[in-house]
Amino acid sequence: MNICFLDNSSVPYDHTFIESNKIRGAERAIINLALQLDKLGHKVTVINHIKSKIVYRNIRWLNIDKYNDSEYFDVAISNNDINNFNIIQSKKKIAISHSIQTIEKFIRKKQLISYIKHRPKIFLLSDYHKNNRSLFLRMFGSDIISWSVDQIFLETRLLKDLDDNKAIFTSFKDRNLDLLIYIWINHIYPNNKNLKLFVTPNDNENSNHNIFHRKFGNQKELINDLATSKVFLIPGHKAELYCIAAEEARELCIPIVTMGIGSLSDRVIHNKTGFIANSKKEFANYTLELFSNNNTWNEIRKNLISLRNSNNWEIATRNFLKKL
Repeated sequence: MNICFLDNSSVPYDHTFIESNKIRGAERAIINLALQLDKLGHKVTVINHIKSKIVYRNIRWLNIDKYNDSEYFDVAISNNDINNFNIIQSKKKIAISHSIQTIEKFIRKKQLISYIKHRPKIFLLSDYHKNNRSLFLRMFGSDIISWSVDQIFLETRLLKDLDDNKAIFTSFKDRNLDLLIYIWINHIYPNNKNLKLFVTPNDNENSNHNIFHRKFGNQKELINDLATSKVFLIPGHKAELYCIAAEEARELCIPIVTMGIGSLSDRVIHNKTGFIANSKKEFANYTLELFSNNNTWNEIRKNLISLRNSNNWEIATRNFLKKL
């Protein structure tokens, strides 16, 4: 098939950005899908804010502002913005939704008419996303798709020598990092002052409570930070519709503690791959339990190892194609 991805987000990217920290999960997913679709023999075009045309294998990366081609695609897939469909022609149109979109938001972003005009099928990212989508989106056909993590996470060898006092948060700081720091300072650290929390760089580094900034570099540095961690802490956020950070931690077999906010209730199987807390205090108690009770930690770790490599981008892409 001749497949086109459309992305009008401000970040320019191509296949070389796969290990960059300058892109988020949505852009990383498009890169991985494009690479896998190419391997499966499909022709792929990605139209975004890349400055100039790049051709890699059977993938073209084109600038969205300069695009004026009359090429007809079998499938056009838009990353969030339905107005992208106005610049191309295609047999099928798919919209990957990355937010809980309200009618007000459709009107403000001038997408309402384009939705009615193009009537795309909507791809959603989780059960949480499906259950909370707007009434307007429910008028269109939809399906839930599943992403994977970059291959480097699947190939990383698990370490036996971990830092027994290290907790980590690797999502973006706008994903309720403030809430995590509050719980740490008030409920976790006072009960075990040997514990250390490494977080995404922000304004709240606090060595008095063993809160430190982790390195915010490429994928290899991220993996090095994760691989030595004992517990992954992430409360969740209502705007989190998939949470690739939790999926990366799961693939590296790190027990996860969350409050299940947003899609985190989909990413964690309670009492099997981690814990879903109902309150700040319960979040702290689960965290302290994992650090103090080796039997609990080992059981969760064993469960995570049994699930490792059960999904990769080849599997995710084949499932993606089935739902087109």
